[in-house]
Formats: sequence, C-alpha cells, structure tokens
Amino acid sequence: MLDQHLKHLLAQAAGAPDLCDLPPEASRGLYRQICTAATVPPADVEVTLHEARFGGQAVRVRLYRPRGAQGPLPVTLYFHGGGFVLGDLEGYDAVCRQLCADSGVMIVSADYRLAPEHPYPAAVEDAIAALGWVAESIRDLGGDPARLAVAGDSAGAALAATAALLARDAGGPAIALQLLVYPPAAGGHEGDFPSRERHAAGPTLTRRTMDFFSRHYFGPAAKAPDWRGAPLLAPSLAGLPPALLVLAAHDPLRDEAMAYGQALGAAGNAITVVEYHGLAHGFISMAGAVPAARLALGQMAAALRQALNG
Repeated sequence: MLDQHLKHLLAQAAGAPDLCDLPPEASRGLYRQICTAATVPPADVEVTLHEARFGGQAVRVRLYRPRGAQGPLPVTLYFHGGGFVLGDLEGYDAVCRQLCADSGVMIVSADYRLAPEHPYPAAVEDAIAALGWVAESIRDLGGDPARLAVAGDSAGAALAATAALLARDAGGPAIALQLLVYPPAAGGHEGDFPSRERHAAGPTLTRRTMDFFSRHYFGPAAKAPDWRGAPLLAPSLAGLPPALLVLAAHDPLRDEAMAYGQALGAAGNAITVVEYHGLAHGFISMAGAVPAARLALGQMAAALRQALNG
C-alpha cells in the first residue's frame, strides 16, 4: 500500500511529464524542482564550496559542518542521485544539510560529470577522485579521514558502492560504512528483478526513464560495460565495509538493490537492509512532506553517527 502522504504529493504533481520525455537539460531543471519541492527546510549548518584537483581530475564539493562543532569531525562522502544524467549539489542541499545536522558528521557532497555530455566512466572517475581528495585533504578542513563513510542515493548509491570496492582493491582509504539508498546495482543488466516490470509505470521512477538514463550513460546497449557501473557484477564482494541498504517497496530498482544486499551478505559482509513498504524511489527528497521519508533520513543519520563515532 502506497503511503498516504506520498499519494497526496503525487496527486499534486499529476500531469507533469516523465523525465525521459524531455531533453537532458530540460529534464535536469524538472528534476531539480522535484528534489526541492517537498524536501526538508534547510538546516542551520555551516556550508562551504571547494574546488580542487586530485589525480588529474577536478573535484568540486560542498562541505556541511555542524555549526559550532569542535575538533576533527567524522566525514561522509555523499553522491547525489539522478541516473548519472540529472542531479546537482543544489538539488540535494537540504538533504545533506539535514544529514549533517542529525548526525553531527561532516557531509561532503561531491559533484560529478553527467551524461550524455560525459558518458561512462566519467562519473566513476570523479567519484574516485573525490574519495582520494577527502582522504588526502579533508583534515585541513576540519575532517577526520580515519572516520570515513561513503553514501548516496540511486545513481549516487551505485557510485558509493563502486568507490567502496575500488578502495578495498587499492588498500584504502578505510571506509567504516557504506550507506546505499536504492542503488541501480545491476547497471542495466538483466536478472531476476521482477520489480522492474511490477513498477515499470512508477509511481516516481519509470522503466522508460531507467532506460533513458542507461542509454545516455552507458551507450546504445544501455548496459554497464564492466562491473564499475554494475557493482552487483563485481568479481568478488568479499572484504567490504559494513553496509546499510535502504529500499523502497514501490520502486522498479527494489529487486536489484535487494540482490546486491543479499550478495554482500553471502560474501561475508555485515549488511542491514531496511525497506520502507509505503514509499517509492526518490523518497529521501520528500522528507518535508512525507513523515516516513523524514524517519528514513533520521535513520540514515543515526547509522552514520553510530558507525563513525563508535
């Protein structure tokens, strides 16, 4: 059963075009409106923008720090959603502010290049550069790289999962938690994922828009050419940080995200899966209008606080 508050929100948006029915630039504008229309009011935290380089890659991040916090703070590197085609730092500003305020953790919201202008693997390259920059430079800005988590929603969750895998393979930086909110873990590949058809028409993310994203990011085949775009297909999932996997029942990505959680557990990792049965894809940006989404945002913050503060 769909959450009643979410039903009301969707009724107010009735008649809006599907994201895939617009060219990318117009779709980005609509997505920014969607992300900010029902989000939480902006929390009072310190916010600064930083532009740097790491390993030849540009790194553009927005730092959120609890106001008046003392000493080096634990850090969470956050990647926004949007199917690798949409999304930006501004659209996720309120979400990151609230995570910072609720958790007491420094949130580093990382920008990354978007398709189709910058197809795969541009977003992965930028995510790894952001992680490297945090590990190397965040101490100068009041962060503690020894207490580090990666997080993201949707496409950003896939980037966070891939960053954790690549950090494991590189021998660091050490990551205390990977917080993954409804990740497209299969990268467009087929599998036993009935939710893709069950929720093909939405209510928030449609199968048509999923295909739109995959074609723009991965190319005409609409499938990740290697596991970095599909962490579920990684050769090994052993030896990864503990994970909190947050799912929505009314989401075409639900089953592949669950498959990733099951695979993480089967490989011997600590994994907690929380599914919100009344919610749909994109719910973390609805916390100002949907109480269950606000509960989820608070739960995410509590997990970060616990993992990074012992």
